[in-house]
Amino acid sequence: MWWNEFAAAEPDLAARVEARFKAARHSTMATLRRDGSPRISGTEVEFGADGMVLGSMAGSLKARDLRRDPRVALHSPSVDPDDDAPATWPGDAKVAGTAHEVAVEPAPEDGSHRFRVDVTEVVLTYVAPSADHLVVESWHPDRGRETRMRK
Repeated sequence: MWWNEFAAAEPDLAARVEARFKAARHSTMATLRRDGSPRISGTEVEFGADGMVLGSMAGSLKARDLRRDPRVALHSPSVDPDDDAPATWPGDAKVAGTAHEVAVEPAPEDGSHRFRVDVTEVVLTYVAPSADHLVVESWHPDRGRETRMRK
């Protein structure tokens, strides 16, 4: 499911996840190397008419990874919770899916790549207002939306 379709189906969760990704410029992305081992990279995540889109410099290893195996996991920027007020922590978000390279017209002079994410999992984790447990909200295409509490 493309991000915009997910956002139409789950507008509240999508808005809160999007806010976590927009909290700072750089997010973390996991791809798979040729040998199947994980690679962690910084990336910028954009939301717009094409949904959730990732950019990559020309010839980057993460772009090569995604062209070979499109599975991707993303983690939003995160900040430490305030020890004196843990319930004010805005939480963090994770998205998993497959990345599909988008043809850009005209082609960028620098040879950069853009990938649109087909979403297969969305997770938002934050501290409950009571500050005595974590709340984990998640969405999967086959299970829908779920909320779990973790102490």
